[in-house]
Amino acid sequence: MRPFRVRSTTPTPAERVRAILAAAHSMTVVTEGRHHEVYCAGDGGAAGRIHLHEPGDLAHGQRSGPFPARLELTDIAPTAVRDRLRARVTLSGLLTAPYDPDSASSTCMEFTGAWIEDAQGRTDISLDALQETDLDPLATREASMLNHLVDSHKDLVPLLLRLVRPQVKSALTRVLPVALDRYGLTLRLEYPATHQDVRLPFPRPVKDIEHAGPQIHALLSAARRSSHSSRLPA
Repeated sequence: MRPFRVRSTTPTPAERVRAILAAAHSMTVVTEGRHHEVYCAGDGGAAGRIHLHEPGDLAHGQRSGPFPARLELTDIAPTAVRDRLRARVTLSGLLTAPYDPDSASSTCMEFTGAWIEDAQGRTDISLDALQETDLDPLATREASMLNHLVDSHKDLVPLLLRLVRPQVKSALTRVLPVALDRYGLTLRLEYPATHQDVRLPFPRPVKDIEHAGPQIHALLSAARRSSHSSRLPA
């Protein structure tokens, strides 16, 4: 008899860090007392600019090295919600040579630590956890998909409010999608002086980008069947 497994409805910290690394358009590299603002072009995001190695895996040179380095990334909500900062990610490590911000090739860094900081606090993440985690198939498409939902399908966002318990909608002034991942959609409910995030899990986790549409339509179908009001104040 197979052991019962609870289906995940939210990404793990390691999944979030992998997604942020893949989607990041920029990062700050701190080394030798300098801050380098690095633009992460291409599909690989920040993950394509830095290649992480196991501790002790690199042969450091004799010239004053190794060189401690820290990578800092911010995860910003792609939609115009209140308080758009979703998380900060930091990776620390050692370089075999001084960092060259103009280099077009990936920089090798010996991993010494990683952590993510968000509204729930700080969570440390091991290199094994990062390497064993599959990249969310929506990671690099989240921004375009959420903005498309807001710009082209404004009527669908209030409809999704039918899936939210009525008591949390008292005095609600605005609702916008704030996050999208393989496990579901997160709405931000804004009130005059505060806000609240509400998670709408998909019926099944998204396995590939083509699977995202049916899962979103499943949420909309459930919302249409709901009897809860979805009206916002005029």
